[in-house]
Amino acid sequence: MAKKMSFRFRRLVGFLLSLAILSFVIYQSAPPIETAVEPVVEQPAKVESSVVPGSAMEALAALPIKGRAPKTDYSRDQFGSGWTTIDGCDTRNIILNRDLIDVEKNEKCEVVRGTLNDSYTGNIIIFERGASSSAIQIDHVVALSDAWQKGAQSLTRDQRIALANDPLELIAADGPANQQKSDGDAATWLPSNKPFRCQYVARQIAVKQKYSLWVTQAEHDAMSNILNTCPDQVLPQP
Repeated sequence: MAKKMSFRFRRLVGFLLSLAILSFVIYQSAPPIETAVEPVVEQPAKVESSVVPGSAMEALAALPIKGRAPKTDYSRDQFGSGWTTIDGCDTRNIILNRDLIDVEKNEKCEVVRGTLNDSYTGNIIIFERGASSSAIQIDHVVALSDAWQKGAQSLTRDQRIALANDPLELIAADGPANQQKSDGDAATWLPSNKPFRCQYVARQIAVKQKYSLWVTQAEHDAMSNILNTCPDQVLPQP
């Protein structure tokens, strides 16, 4: 009886051992169970804008960019026949009085002499009415022909006259430099006096903003390149 139980016990132990070995083999050969892992999504780094609020660069970004319209029907008379007069003083003499130093005027409100520290060239120019009047000219910072092709055609005549006589649009400048500029925009002409270029471009932007004019892509890019050297440059006050 004891021998029979011992035999059965050994068979049971053998069966359990075989079962354990089989389970181990199955476990080892089974493919690993993959655990789902949520992908890590990297958030893009915040890029701080380089445009200074209230700057000329910010104003430039708001100007429309379009192609140049045809010059059809353009003439200086579209902007009025010459300078307007305020309180007996015409616009030319008002600007000369503003931009020159050591100014002397006559009873007709005409500037007869003075000295200009020219912004376009950096030169000092002595002005004397009659003898050297052409040495200093009053430049339309946004050339009137350029304005005509970039939105001024849609202005009323009164608005165009206001543009042509607006002190924001005008600056006393070296005559030859003004002639060289002709009707060029910032893409084709900039003052040779490089320290003044930021102010010059900012003034053009201010005029275009005030009178709802646009810029071409080439003009925009040229202005942007200049303002990148002076990102804090603000618009001139009217």
